Amino acid sequence: MTSYGSSSAASSRSRTNGLAVASLVCGIIGLFLFNVILGPVAIVLGAVGMRQAAVKGGGGMAKAGVVLGVIDLVIFGVLLAVTAANGGFTWYVGG
Repeated sequence: MTSYGSSSAASSRSRTNGLAVASLVCGIIGLFLFNVILGPVAIVLGAVGMRQAAVKGGGGMAKAGVVLGVIDLVIFGVLLAVTAANGGFTWYVGG
């Protein structure tokens, strides 16, 4: 019989690093939306997550977040170069 206040769910906490998960999520979302903002965020969170990986785990997710953050910035650079090569970006409102 279990005593009051001892829960098996509370004692089996996950050791996954939250910053590593956040870095991975920002890197993945940055591939599709707001890559110029989410790319650097993923890199910073991944770098901090890799420093904490020895204690909290999640080193692989942190590395993947950093790599995806760099890919986000490369995609932004390519899109910027294509836009500049095509005469820039202008708003056209019909009329």
